[in-house]
Amino acid sequence: MPIPDYQTLMLPLLRLAADGQEHTKRDAVETLAKQFDLTTTERAQLLPSGRQKIFDNRVGWANSYLKKANLLEAPRRGALRITQRGKQVLEQNPKRIDVKFLDQFPEFVEFRDATKAQRGSGRAEPIEASTDKTPEEALELAHQSIRQALAGELLARMLSCSPEFFEGIVVELLVKMGYGGSRRDAGERIGQSGDGGVDGIIKEDRLGLDAIYIQAKRWQGSVGRPEIQKFVGALQGQRAKKGVFITTSTFTADAVDYASKIDTKVVLIDGELLATLMMDFDLGVSVTATYSVKRIDSDYFDEN
Repeated sequence: MPIPDYQTLMLPLLRLAADGQEHTKRDAVETLAKQFDLTTTERAQLLPSGRQKIFDNRVGWANSYLKKANLLEAPRRGALRITQRGKQVLEQNPKRIDVKFLDQFPEFVEFRDATKAQRGSGRAEPIEASTDKTPEEALELAHQSIRQALAGELLARMLSCSPEFFEGIVVELLVKMGYGGSRRDAGERIGQSGDGGVDGIIKEDRLGLDAIYIQAKRWQGSVGRPEIQKFVGALQGQRAKKGVFITTSTFTADAVDYASKIDTKVVLIDGELLATLMMDFDLGVSVTATYSVKRIDSDYFDEN
């Protein structure tokens, strides 16, 4: 089954604590995962940032919101326990507990009002009010959406630039990734080798212990196996062991399969990966805003 959203987890989490005993957050995660019959694969799914498991994050936010409404409390760090109000809510046998349900409690309303816009009048609409995503999920998904749009713009720009400029982009990217030493040294052979199927050569490291041969193509159609075979043939002619084939388009499944089975090490970088690497290594892009997501430092408040 799909991973339940954090609002769906609120009632099961409160019921888990109905015995009045302390429960660790880790035990709560394990118990709820079994209750919803989540597979190992589903349990392992991560947020877009790759830093936290989706299910763990959702249980954490369900716990946080229930505490804001004074239905759960934290008797100690990493633990939760039902409150008297929480018991009263369960006695009402609600069918569902969600953000709208929690709005009946003044403590939760006060918490929600803390998100009121600092400028202008009226109550700011919380990010979770219109979605089942946790605030962190919504933020990360928005970030991914921005990256996807930016990737499309990068590819469009690269398709419109000259072959020489595109080769320069490839060189700069590889240098930023740690290859080739300096920009000058790395780009000496780019676009000048003339060895059929090879656009250039770059040092694998600053000492030049090995060389990587490059093929850079601004294509719109998929690159097939024949093109990869030509590149591999050129590598063998140079007695080269490593190559990188970079394109602004995609590779056919046959091309990918061929590259994975040959003895020569050939890395295929398609347009999507190329744009991703450019964003990750700040090439051709600039930062317009930075948002830091912070958590409480529990160790700081530990008086023991």
